[in-house]
Amino acid sequence: MIRRVLPHPLLSVVLLLSWLLMVNDFSLGHWVLGAFLGLALPLLCRNLLLSAPRIRRPGLLLRFIALVLYDIVVANLQVAKLVLGPRSRLQPGFVEIPLELTDDLAITILASVITLTPGTCSADLSADRRTLLVHGIDVPDPQALVADIKARYEAPLKEVFECSAT
Repeated sequence: MIRRVLPHPLLSVVLLLSWLLMVNDFSLGHWVLGAFLGLALPLLCRNLLLSAPRIRRPGLLLRFIALVLYDIVVANLQVAKLVLGPRSRLQPGFVEIPLELTDDLAITILASVITLTPGTCSADLSADRRTLLVHGIDVPDPQALVADIKARYEAPLKEVFECSAT
């Protein structure tokens, strides 16, 4: 019964708190409006939302988040160096990353992390969800990029979300 009213309780709370922070007003009216949004939006979008897989290793997830934040900072510096340097050195290219992840949410997180990291961008996911096309601003060795993404991002996501290879 409660799942019918609150299909995603955590999302409802996040929506309520986000609303209160965005309007920067904690009056009763905004609490009511935020609660309404927190209840209505997940109900309206319940068929569109992905169900979260079971997180087997939350500690590893926290380390993964820290790694991604570190990589974003380092990649910003590397891209700045590349962009400010001679452009003839750049070797942009597309690389296909074979995926072992099977869960939609884990694949979405992987694609998002790749796009959030400066210098790379997820461009396409194959219809069978087995290959992710990634564009890199400087890809002198495509196989090194594939190995780096699989080791730094895909492997921890497989462990965190218990995704199995098929």
